[in-house]
Amino acid sequence: MTRHTLPILAMLLLGLTACSTPPITDWTANEAVNKLTLDDASRDYSVFFRPRSDRLVYGEAARLARLVATGEITARDRITVSPAGPPALAARRTATIAAELLRYGITVAAAPLAPVPRDSAIIAVNRYLVTLPPCPNWSKPAEADFTNMHGSNFGCATATDLGEMLANPADLANGRPLGPAEAGPAVAAVQRYLNDKNALPTENAGLPVAGSSTGTPPGANTSSSSSSGTGGS
Repeated sequence: MTRHTLPILAMLLLGLTACSTPPITDWTANEAVNKLTLDDASRDYSVFFRPRSDRLVYGEAARLARLVATGEITARDRITVSPAGPPALAARRTATIAAELLRYGITVAAAPLAPVPRDSAIIAVNRYLVTLPPCPNWSKPAEADFTNMHGSNFGCATATDLGEMLANPADLANGRPLGPAEAGPAVAAVQRYLNDKNALPTENAGLPVAGSSTGTPPGANTSSSSSSGTGGS
């Protein structure tokens, strides 16, 4: 072997080594969007009153009850009421709807809109769905990364923890107005606690939804096993 062939062999070995490592330049940050996704699932419902009155048309109270029973309106939603009529009448109509929904522990807030059809009110059910990021995310190769960029799993835990501990997904859309707590739901919660009648949470469309994993960390054991045993003295 001559001296001239040694540099050529070194270059060939270097090229083979480079081909054996995953090309980090083929990966983009779009493959690791470790953020919460907020989808708007809001709906509007119209209710009708008797002409120039704050009394609901026959059957409207029962329809509100059905909307609550079927989950179309829940205590987790932010409910706003936009009634038609002059200010005094509009305030009474809002109070009528608030009293009907308070039977089910649901509170409302007034939000005047224009225009609203005569002798009616629009109930806006503001509902949001939070989707967790697909974590863990190991899509970015960890070998030979000279770009000094964050790993693809960076931020996964923070985003997932935030989504899991949200009291209401609507809090990500906008904050709640400052003020005293609503007396009705607060008193009802205390009574349930004192009577030891706290119900387990039920499935709700507004709760965070876990995303699917895009990979597993290198060297992770994907098999699981369980064992049980007994002992005595």
